Amino acid sequence: MISRYSVAMTEKLSRRLEDHLARDDGQEDVCFGTYSLSTGTERCTALLTSVILPGEGERSFHGNASFTGDYVVRAGTLAAERGEGLVLFHSHPRARGWQRMSPADEDAERSFAHLVHAITERQLVGMTLAGGDRSWSARFWSADGDNFASESVRVIGACYVVSWNSDLRSPPPVDPRQLRTVSGWGPSVQDNIARLRILVVGAGSVGLEVAERLAASGVMQVGVMDFDTVEPVNLDRLIGATSIDAWLHRSKVEVASRLVKASATALNPDIRTYSWSICEAEGLAVALDYDLVFSCVDRPWPRAVLNVVAYSDLIPVIDGGIQIDAFQDGGMRNATWRSHVVRPGRPCMVCNRQLDPAIVAVDREGLMDDPTYITGAGREPIGRPNVATLSVSVVSSLLNQFVSLVAAPGGFGEPGPLQYVLSTHTLDRPSLDLRSNCYFEIATAVGDRRMCIVGRHRQAEIERARRLSSTRLVRLRIGRAIDDAFQAFHVLTRLAAIRAINAEPMSPED
Repeated sequence: MISRYSVAMTEKLSRRLEDHLARDDGQEDVCFGTYSLSTGTERCTALLTSVILPGEGERSFHGNASFTGDYVVRAGTLAAERGEGLVLFHSHPRARGWQRMSPADEDAERSFAHLVHAITERQLVGMTLAGGDRSWSARFWSADGDNFASESVRVIGACYVVSWNSDLRSPPPVDPRQLRTVSGWGPSVQDNIARLRILVVGAGSVGLEVAERLAASGVMQVGVMDFDTVEPVNLDRLIGATSIDAWLHRSKVEVASRLVKASATALNPDIRTYSWSICEAEGLAVALDYDLVFSCVDRPWPRAVLNVVAYSDLIPVIDGGIQIDAFQDGGMRNATWRSHVVRPGRPCMVCNRQLDPAIVAVDREGLMDDPTYITGAGREPIGRPNVATLSVSVVSSLLNQFVSLVAAPGGFGEPGPLQYVLSTHTLDRPSLDLRSNCYFEIATAVGDRRMCIVGRHRQAEIERARRLSSTRLVRLRIGRAIDDAFQAFHVLTRLAAIRAINAEPMSPED
């Protein structure tokens, strides 16, 4: 059920709008644009796709700006021909921050809501640019003239800039446990980071650590998605998971929920877990509710899905991984780890050679779990070498990309792809150009019209069914009941400690 609204656009499109709306003479201005819809389980996002500038005589200035009915019809017709919705932009030249609507602005937008819906069969979206700090605000209009405020407007570029509607997504209070974090980048950056909804896909050695670090930094809503179960083979890398978890057939997201909640420093953290695969329609719909996604998977099919989403739905994906080369007779030849932000304006996973489209279909058919196929095709088996002492390096590289994207140290944004080679101890920045014919870049902001590569994920279904059947064993039910009681006691103790900490005066010297 849709309960939240948002708007997203590329930095390139935002700058074009700013160039038109932020006038040198200090007067307001207007224009129209188009949008595609991206629909998740809870959130509907308008993805801005184009700007339709006014022609001669289609708008006038008199302190405020006005426009003609012909301009509305022309813009609406163009939007309808593209199968898209219409956006009405206007500016408040000296304003700062999220803008509430004046009665005149509200009446103007409401008066066109029904006409726009009749032409495009989609809601009118109204947006305001605050000229003082170039922040945006937005609302959605029904055909009946009711408006629904957007919770945020997201601008995706080398820096991830979000304008927040504090009435709907207020900044959380700083907790005493966050003092050292806030001192690192200041309260305004903390307010922004804490409000981001972040999904971690893959709860293995890398994803679990990423999720814990995000929660420890004060992010209020962290989601973790994984369909897999804790196995004994995971315990040398899944830090925090125990032999008890493996014996009780705990899902990886159950373990993630326990550990991420324990690490969270937000006063009211919202830690959500999903036993879906991102390759399933339900998993994809969940991802569309989030502002940013960490790709912590090493299979081609889920990475291909996230590669699509980064462009089609304007949700930045921070992706990376590790490759360890071992000699057949023992010993390590080399280890390499990479990280990069997948977004419009950067090469996609295919263009930067981190995803081979030829094996996506193979993975989708389940052949990568078939030992006969693996041997016959001469491919590497699933379960490549990995060790906890090196997986933490991947975590660090991914989080460095995240901080560069959302905090922009020194005014610089994310650096592009990075690769560290352990044998020579060198950090490389591969020089990769955008390909003009890249399908994913061309399909930027198409939203719900994206290429569909999700479907039935048999391995996920098998794993969930296997885990469910294990809960019928009496010894495991008893073991789970005892372990659940212990964990509940631990949670109550932790909550009491948090209340005690918050009752004490804050001191940065502590």
